[in-house]
Amino acid sequence: MLSAQFIRENADRVRSDLELRNTSAPVDRIIELDDARRSRLTVVENLRAELNVASKAIGKTKDAGERQERITAARALGDRISGLDLELRGCDQELRSLLLEVPNIVDPSVPRGPDESHNVVVETVGEIPQFGFKPRPHWEIGEIIDGIDIERGAKMSGSRFYALRGGVARLQRALIQFMLNEHTAAGFVEHYLPYMLSEASLFASGQLPKFRDNLYKDHEEDYFFIPTAEVAFVNLYRDEIIPAGRLPMRFVGHTPCFRREKMSAGKDVRGIKRGHQFEKVEMFVYCESDKSEAELEMLVRRARSIPELLGLPYRVVELCTGDLGFNATKTFDLEIWAPGQGEWLEVSSASNCLGFQARRANIRYRETPESSPRHPHMLNASGLALPRTVIAVLENYQLEDGGVGIPEVLQPYMGTDVIPVAR
Repeated sequence: MLSAQFIRENADRVRSDLELRNTSAPVDRIIELDDARRSRLTVVENLRAELNVASKAIGKTKDAGERQERITAARALGDRISGLDLELRGCDQELRSLLLEVPNIVDPSVPRGPDESHNVVVETVGEIPQFGFKPRPHWEIGEIIDGIDIERGAKMSGSRFYALRGGVARLQRALIQFMLNEHTAAGFVEHYLPYMLSEASLFASGQLPKFRDNLYKDHEEDYFFIPTAEVAFVNLYRDEIIPAGRLPMRFVGHTPCFRREKMSAGKDVRGIKRGHQFEKVEMFVYCESDKSEAELEMLVRRARSIPELLGLPYRVVELCTGDLGFNATKTFDLEIWAPGQGEWLEVSSASNCLGFQARRANIRYRETPESSPRHPHMLNASGLALPRTVIAVLENYQLEDGGVGIPEVLQPYMGTDVIPVAR
C-alpha cells in the first residue's frame, strides 16, 4: 500500500504509473480526503487545547454561576470534539479503503508497453530439443503412460480438474521434493503453511479487494483457500516489529494453490496447463529497504537453477508496465519450452514489491536496536510452479514409443530412469 503522504507528494508519478499499467485508482479522492482529514485534525487539536485551558479555568473559578457557564461551554467543546472525532474515523476508514485500491509504483527501469506483447526476452538458455519423430503434447503422453486422467478428474470435480497417477504423480512429488531440497540447501527456511487464510490476510498481501472474484471462499467461516503461498508468507509477521539483525529472512514452502481460472476456448486450456487447483513451490524474502534489488537478482538466479539442473531450455522475460502485477514494482518471468505444444510455459514470476505489502500488513523492522521501525521490502518468486514443470519434463524427455525419460537429478527421487509405456 502506498501512503496518503506518498501519493500527495508524488501525485504526478502515481498518475503516470497508473497510465503505464492501463488501470485507474481514486488518486484525486484520496488527496481530497487527506486534505479533509488534515483540516479536521488541526481543528480537533486546537479544540482540545482550548478545552484543556477551559478545564483548568473551571477548577480556579470560585463563583458558582460563572463556574456553571464554564462547565456548559466545556461540554459544548467536548461535544464538538466528539463529532469531529466521528468524522475523522469515517474519513480514515474511507481513506484506507481507497488506498487499498492503488497499485504499487512502477520501477523506472521497467519496459514500457500496454500488454504482454511488449514484454522483453532478456535471455534464452539451452538448446531447443530436436526429435526424430513428431513430439507429442503432454495430454497424449499422459494417455500413453496412463499418468494423466482428465476425464475422471472432471467427473469428480468438474472442468479444469484432473487426476495424476503412477509415474506422473510420482514425478510431481519428486519435483516438489527436489526443488525444496535445492532451495533449503541455498539457505531458505522451509515452512509448512495453512491452506486456508483469513480475509485480513488477503487484504494484507494485496489479493483483496482487487482479486476477490478469483478466490475461493468458505461462506460459513472467514476462510479463503490459499491462492499462493506468497499470501501466507506476507502474513507471518503481520502487526509485528522484527528485531535488529534478523534480516534478510528467506523462506520456502510448498502448497496447493486454488484460483478461479477465467478461461476461454482454444489450445490454451488443453491438458493440465491451467486448473483451479495446482501445486507450487514458493520462495519469499523479507529484506532491508536498500537490499531488495540484489535480492530480486538472487531470486531469479534461484528460479533459473531449477531448469538448468533439469536440463530444460528456458528463457527469462522482463514484464512491461502493462503486464505488471498489482503488488509488484518489477517482475521477471521464467518460461520453459514445451516442444509438444510448441510454446513457452511460464513457471515462475520473481517480483520485487518494495515496502508495499509490508505497509498493508503493518510489518516493520529495526536496523539497530535504537533505530525507529521502518517497513521491510518483500519479494517473491515461484521456485517452480507445477504442473507446468511436469509438462516440460514430459514433453522434453519424451521417447519415441511414448515413454518418458527422467532427468538425472530426479532419478534418485523417482527410483527409476524412465516412465514406461503402460501395458
